[in-house]
Amino acid sequence: MYLDSFVFPDEDWEWNARLAEKRTCYNTMYPMGVLSGIGLERLDFAPITILYGGNGTGKTTALNVMAAKLGLLRDTPGNSSTFMEAYVRACRANLEEDIPAHSRMVTSDDVFDYMLNLRELNTHIDQEREKLFQEHTQARHTVFQLRNLDDYEELKKRNSARRKTQSAFVREQLGGNVREMSNGESALFYFKQRLEEDALYLLDEPEAALSPSRQLTLIAEMDRLVKQDSQLIIATHSPFLRSSTSS
Repeated sequence: MYLDSFVFPDEDWEWNARLAEKRTCYNTMYPMGVLSGIGLERLDFAPITILYGGNGTGKTTALNVMAAKLGLLRDTPGNSSTFMEAYVRACRANLEEDIPAHSRMVTSDDVFDYMLNLRELNTHIDQEREKLFQEHTQARHTVFQLRNLDDYEELKKRNSARRKTQSAFVREQLGGNVREMSNGESALFYFKQRLEEDALYLLDEPEAALSPSRQLTLIAEMDRLVKQDSQLIIATHSPFLRSSTSS
């Protein structure tokens, strides 16, 4: 346990903040009104805490505010406004222990960006693979003469092509390939690579790219992290995550 509880500004604070704001050109004063609108002023936490509810109930806002207050790492920026900084200053985080520096917030956007990056990388690798197929064919079926030392590397490649099958030649030249994975496999791989032991993690809809069976795999991964002294606060729509972890 790193975070024991978190206190958000109440309606009185928000009312005074609105009165103090002289400008009237804003369509929204986010995050004011979101959490106070549902009467949320305080959250108390367990090793795994689930924030469960429909769209627009403030789950992501609560995580964004906590992440900003605690200074957690994150890849994609959260929703913000001119009033976020003052709102975050008015919050209070009650800690049981200092939060490790590698603690972070992870959103579904992070996972989808990771999957898109993998697709782009694999597309590049596929293009390189096709070029190497052509090089192998050319090396085996065309005559090459060594004219000077500048041609030595080309001669080595051609000799390698003549000694090896096409697949073996491509593997040697291409080096370590990125294994093509389904979206669900990529998402799980992301969590396993990103989440380390001994940290506080705020997870916003981690199930977004996962089938029910892979959500169960994610639950096992989260249980492993808790046993390794991590604390998890999760906003989710998944009944699997809600029913299979401690709230």
